[in-house]
Amino acid sequence: MQPLIDNARLFGQRPEEFAALAAGQSPQVLFITCSDSRVVPALITGARPGELFELRTAGNIVPPYGSGQPTGEAATIEYAVEVLGVRDVVVCGHSHCGAVGALVRGDDLDAVPAVRDWLAHAAPPPAGTPEDPEVAEGVQAHVLAQVLRLRSYPCVGRRLEAGRLTVRAWYYEVHRGSVRVHYPATDTFEAL
Repeated sequence: MQPLIDNARLFGQRPEEFAALAAGQSPQVLFITCSDSRVVPALITGARPGELFELRTAGNIVPPYGSGQPTGEAATIEYAVEVLGVRDVVVCGHSHCGAVGALVRGDDLDAVPAVRDWLAHAAPPPAGTPEDPEVAEGVQAHVLAQVLRLRSYPCVGRRLEAGRLTVRAWYYEVHRGSVRVHYPATDTFEAL
């Protein structure tokens, strides 16, 4: 923890670099990805402060819209699309994902009931090879399922129909530092 504290102290000693951020934000991209510490959206994209609006959830899950209970995820998506007017949404899964791996393997998650109940939102459970530590097939299928779920959000659907929003599916390979993007025409994930 100490190195993080030391950096935070130094970080705050450059206020001139951040003064303009006080005027507000106008990111063009909502980046939905996993909470995994190995996935760092600004590092992957080279984004500077104010350029990405991020939503991080265990397993980059987009919960169903209108489940009767407001969710922070739905509020974040709606705010990004309706208030900030983002032009792009990226749903980014990653290799070696513990959440998707647990789903692919059918792990018993009774010892972590909040995790178990959260992962139930991933339905349908992604297919894949349980022995594959990358869980590439499962993660890629899962990302596409989350993209479909995202498209069902009314604010997203309206913007897509109006041609004012693009939704992209990415797969980040943590062991290579590379990104693959889904191409609907060929239904494949290929290098950017």
